[in-house]
This record gives sequence, structure tokens and C-alpha cells, in this order.
Amino acid sequence: MTAPFTGGCLCGAVRYEVSSEPVAFALCHCRDCQYVSGGEPASVVVVPRDALKVTKGETKGYTSQGDSGKHVTRQFCANCGTPMFSDVEANPGIWVVKAGTLDDPSWLKPGLVFYTSSAQPWAHMPEGLPQFAKAAG
Repeated sequence: MTAPFTGGCLCGAVRYEVSSEPVAFALCHCRDCQYVSGGEPASVVVVPRDALKVTKGETKGYTSQGDSGKHVTRQFCANCGTPMFSDVEANPGIWVVKAGTLDDPSWLKPGLVFYTSSAQPWAHMPEGLPQFAKAAG
């Protein structure tokens, strides 16, 4: 897939476009992502901050403290609750987009797995991918 690519929430109230290729596609097993995903890791697409543009609607945010001590604000559709993006204060140059919100996520191939130290014993870990106990880096 080449940029741009588009996505949105379940109900269609929020739409977005990303104008560049992803920096990474990862699976995150942190406890916060488990809450957001319903138990499994969150499948996340990391994109440059200036490449993401909301083209319709508005999101609502919930802020918590990350391992770094800095804030993570998770954006979601205020109407249907679909998790959309994360704004990670420790990495201000990026947006973390939930892969399930892409109109066509089939072209994505995971490149790494992080927060494996928080993964549930029953979680699937893809073989052959770099794995990190905490944040990737």
C-alpha cells in the first residue's frame, strides 16, 4: 500500500487520512492496550505527526500516564467509542493509529512486538518478529 491511506470509526462520524507511509506496524501488549482492545494486543500503525489529518468529525481523548512518566492521550470516537489514535507525549513527532480503523488494513505486516512483559499467557506471539519487554527502542 502506498500513501495516502484512509480510515475511520465504526459509525462513520470520524474519518482521517494519512499522507505518508507508516514508520512501523507493531503489536502492543501493554495493559492499557489490552483494555482498549478487549484483551489482545493493540495493532498499531506509527505515522509521522504531520501526516495524519482528521477529515471529518472530532475525537474525544482520555489521558493516562505512560511508563515514561509522560502522558498518553488516547483518542476515540465520542459517538461509537472506537479507539482511533494515541498521542504519546514521550514521542511528540508521531501518532499511533489503531490498525483496525484503516479502511483496508490487509496490507499491513507486523514488524515488532512490544510490552511482551505484560502479555497474557494465552496471547499469540508471532514467530520471527523482534520482541521487546517494554516500549520498543
